[in-house]
Amino acid sequence: MTTRRSFLAGAAGALAAASLPGAGQAQTAPPEKKLGWALVGIGTLSRNQLLPALKACKNSRLAAIVTGHPEKNKPILAEFGLPETALYTYETYDQIAKNPDVDVIYIVLPNSMHAEYVIRGAKAGKHIFCEKPMANTSADCQTMIDACKAAGKKLGIGYRCQYEPFNKAAIDICRKRPYGKMKLIIADHGFNISPGHWRTDKTLAGGGPLMDIGIYSLNACRYLTGEDPVEVTAQAIFDSKDPRFNGIEESLVWTMKFPSGVLATCTTSYSAAGMSRYRVMFEHGAIDAEPATPYHGIHMRTNAGVINQPDVDQFVLEMDAFSQSVMNDSAVITPGEEGLKDMKVIEAIYKAARTGERVKV
Repeated sequence: MTTRRSFLAGAAGALAAASLPGAGQAQTAPPEKKLGWALVGIGTLSRNQLLPALKACKNSRLAAIVTGHPEKNKPILAEFGLPETALYTYETYDQIAKNPDVDVIYIVLPNSMHAEYVIRGAKAGKHIFCEKPMANTSADCQTMIDACKAAGKKLGIGYRCQYEPFNKAAIDICRKRPYGKMKLIIADHGFNISPGHWRTDKTLAGGGPLMDIGIYSLNACRYLTGEDPVEVTAQAIFDSKDPRFNGIEESLVWTMKFPSGVLATCTTSYSAAGMSRYRVMFEHGAIDAEPATPYHGIHMRTNAGVINQPDVDQFVLEMDAFSQSVMNDSAVITPGEEGLKDMKVIEAIYKAARTGERVKV
């Protein structure tokens, strides 16, 4: 770990070396600076994706964990060479304010808990990165944004696809328009969810597949067009006989109209086989992505042929990008405002599905 003392000591050594014979020859580059991250919630995503990614990051490292199962998760501390003081429970979470080793807090909790832990983290004086969807309501999203601004801390949302090479290539094509004007987008995301998952609890999740996997279609349409929709229509399917869908939609189909005239048709489901795809249609060509947004194995092509990009760890990219924005005091690529925009559209989609009417966003 690079500390202020070790950095100054290294700088002094470098100055001394400059006066010795051989100065000016190739020197070993100093190690990258790494900010300390605390993970709040050690569930599947943290264990399978975030912890391994933090070992590969250039600008981010694990500094603490916050968990409701301290004994179960103590081995993580040993694995990362951390002291037991780096382990917090939800009850002791606020004490993280006293830990100077923690620069960033990553909220990896059920959706309904995001607002509380983002606000408490900001009050503790830490920068915040939060999983999507940002919160269960747009009002909560705005409160989270306001809390981080009041604390003078940055807030980022985990839209990993906006950091990923294939989707960035698709965005570049959409901006350069080699196939003419964009006309239509079709985007589908869904999977068959297991019974008993917390995401089927409306209180925790805020809704059904639209809040979880459907947000990939919504966010993709927004970053591909570079616009926010102005109106939506929607239809939802509810299956009261299936215990998985007690109070949440099973599937949902919606359309979005964008200011440029682009029309998007999207589907999401918790009862259909895995879907992860989008098709962007222009006047003289198209982008086809399937699968479009998994952690690995993205496949994308255009009329010119297959798009080739490296298969990377998207979590490394998003965490290091946020660390760099903190260190450089630069703009966050996916700030809290991005999560707020999606949530406002989601609320409009649910209203359209409920009323059967066209809803302005």
